[in-house]
Amino acid sequence: MMAAPKLKPLLKRMRRRPRLRGRIATTITGQGDAEIRIISWNLLHSVGASIRDVLTLLEREKPDLLLMQEATQEIDQLPDLVGGYYARSPLPGRIHGVACWSRTPFSRAPRTCVIPSGMIVRRIAQIIRLPSLTVANVHLSHGQIMNRRQLRRLSAILPAPAAILGDFNLVGPTLVPGFSDVGPRAPTHRMVDLVPIRIDRCLIRGAVCENAEVLPVFASDHRPIMVTLRPGVAVSAAHEETTTPAE
Repeated sequence: MMAAPKLKPLLKRMRRRPRLRGRIATTITGQGDAEIRIISWNLLHSVGASIRDVLTLLEREKPDLLLMQEATQEIDQLPDLVGGYYARSPLPGRIHGVACWSRTPFSRAPRTCVIPSGMIVRRIAQIIRLPSLTVANVHLSHGQIMNRRQLRRLSAILPAPAAILGDFNLVGPTLVPGFSDVGPRAPTHRMVDLVPIRIDRCLIRGAVCENAEVLPVFASDHRPIMVTLRPGVAVSAAHEETTTPAE
């Protein structure tokens, strides 16, 4: 049996109203907590989005929480330039990693979670505790078996309400029981600069997604996704996760 993971102390904007695809049986009770606007963006370290691009995004979209993948030491300037609360977790042996910025204080300092990894890159997730939601910021492996295994590991340790966002490097259904894929269905990346695919995702449990969109920002090879989540809503849903042409 595997040991439990260790936790350490601008084109036209595309919008969609998220919906469960396939067979649906859903019950929603309660009003839930206040909405949280979250952006996730793979910055493409060194040659992609700069600190100036990140500042422009924050100013224009005004998210409550910004999640970044392939963030380098340059992004550490963020709290000095705009205030807020920030943490970065470099990938082991790499100059980049996952980072987060919040407009309001974290409920506890973001922690690094070791997840299953392939032979080349050791992967981690950043666990962010907000007053009403626990968020995992991820940059998963390219292997389609491994990245699903990484998601299942995280799903087992995150308390509801929870969300997993980031660069999944995953094509097709995520196959994570108890979580709904509510991110935008539009492509977020072009594989080998040719094939449009949707690999930047958002999974949620114990919450509903009020809105999801791909943002018209092209400083990186990934386009940011933005979701508006309402945690604390009781949701019971049975559905089949299906793919779209963008996947």
